[in-house]
Parts: sequence; C-alpha cells; structure tokens
Amino acid sequence: MSAPYESHLNKSEDLITTREEIRAGFVASALEKNRRAIPYVAEARALKAEALKAAKPLDLMRIQAIRNALLTAAGLSDKALSHLDESDKDEALRGLIEQFLEPAGNEFVEELVYRFLLIRGDSLGGSMRNLTGYLAEQKFKQGLAASLRMLAIDFTWQHGPSKQWLKADALSDIENLIAFNWKRNGSERSLVFNKKIPAVKKNIDVCLVECGPDQIRKSLKTPPTFIALGELKGGIDPAGADEHWKTARSALERIIDGFGANDHTPKTFFIGAAIETAMSQEIWNWLKNSKLSNAANLTKENQVASLCNWLCQL
Repeated sequence: MSAPYESHLNKSEDLITTREEIRAGFVASALEKNRRAIPYVAEARALKAEALKAAKPLDLMRIQAIRNALLTAAGLSDKALSHLDESDKDEALRGLIEQFLEPAGNEFVEELVYRFLLIRGDSLGGSMRNLTGYLAEQKFKQGLAASLRMLAIDFTWQHGPSKQWLKADALSDIENLIAFNWKRNGSERSLVFNKKIPAVKKNIDVCLVECGPDQIRKSLKTPPTFIALGELKGGIDPAGADEHWKTARSALERIIDGFGANDHTPKTFFIGAAIETAMSQEIWNWLKNSKLSNAANLTKENQVASLCNWLCQL
C-alpha cells in the first residue's frame, strides 16, 4: 500500500515553494493588512472632522466625543487607561497638547491625526505579527471543509464566540470556526486548533481525536483517543523558512516522544508555506522514514486538498 503523501508528492522538490508562490503570498498578506487597516483610517477621518471644530489645541479637551481618540494619540493603551483616573488622563492630554500640538501651529489637527494613526498603526502591527498564522489557519479550514463536502461527509462546526455547534450548511463564518466534528465508519471525529496537549505539555496547531463534541476536553487528556496531530506554519518569507521548520520539527518530536511514552503512535503531519530546498529534503527524509505521516506545501492547492482528504478519511 502506498504512503498517503505519495498521492501528491513524488520527490522532495515537489514541496519547494516557487518564486511565483512566494510573491502571491506576500500580495495576499499585504491585502489583508490593508483590509485590517480600514477601521483605523475611518477612525482617523472621524477624529479629524470633530477636531476641526477646535479653534486652538487646548479646545480639543472640551470635545468629549474625541476624548478616547485624544488619549490614544497621547500614547495611552487600553491597558494603561485602566490604571489611570481622569486627572491622570487630563495630565497626559495636556502633555500631548503642549509638547506636540501647540508647536504645530495652525497644523495642529493634522499633527493630531498623524499621532493617532502612528499609535493605532503600532497596535495594528502587533496584530499583524499573528497574521501569517491566521491566514494559514483560514486556508486550512477552508480546505478541510471542502474535502468533507467533496467526500459527502456530513459535519458540524463550532462557532468560537457562541461555542455553539452548527450544521455544515451554516458555515459562513470560517474566521470564527474553532473545531470540526464528523463521523467515520460509525466513530466520531473532532478536529480542534491550538490546544495545549498534556501528553506533549505544549500547544499543538491541529489535533484530530476520536470523540464527539461533548468529549473533546476529556479526550485531549487521553492519549489513545488521538488519531493525528500536525503543525501548520504560514510564514511566506523565505528568510524565515528554516526557523519555522525548526519550530515545527521540535513540536513534532515532542509529539512523537510524548505519545511514545504513553504507548501510542498517532499520525503526524506538517503544512508549511515557505519551504526551501534543504528544508524540503529533511521533510522528505522524515516522510520516507515514517517519522512524519504526511506533508504539504500550503501554497499548492492540490497538496493541501490531498492532505485534507487523507485527514477526513482517517
């Protein structure tokens, strides 16, 4: 019987990310950054419209509608604000006005907007550090849902904010999907994301366990219920490819050792976006030595689809 990865991989080179795929990944990331920046730009426009009502910088403190935006421009985070009283906040606003807005003269509103966007941009930058993982997870979720539908497997999914389990035909919010559930040969399967696994003592990106929705928490503490565990790395920058693989490799080794200590050998898999030549050869060796059950390049749709089909049929 052929190994599962052989349905989409013939050699290590098949895993390598091409220049075209790298460019496409960077473009997708840039578009997502622009999408996420839209609310900040809208806030800045609203701030400017209200701030223009002030004749001089000090008048800004009298416009209650923009107080929160002024505090942001002053460099105060939501966490910092929770530790300050109103007099502290007023002091910070006076500092903003005296040190930066008044020296700007008639351009004080423009200066205010620039400083607001600067601080908001820093906040956006923090969320962008998780962008690659977010995009990778969404792509994988879409691939798994597509495979389940293609294989005519009925499934339900858990909506994160409400914790409700919904039917497949209600899957319109892939962003807030946190788990899948389906049946295979009369046995239930649940696939969950980013869970700390006691047998490994670390978070694992993707876990497939043999249980229903109500038993997930218990099953994650029970090694024999695990069917497959995988690492998902969405970083597209070739410069960081090796580091992503090192992180994933360490996690996969912990899985092998942790479950081995419990006399259980679940399937393992790796999905990465930026895969360079040396990295592809090591992954290929792991596959050939059965240390890794399956692998795919996230930028290659046929590989992702093949791996998702395999997961759905385990």
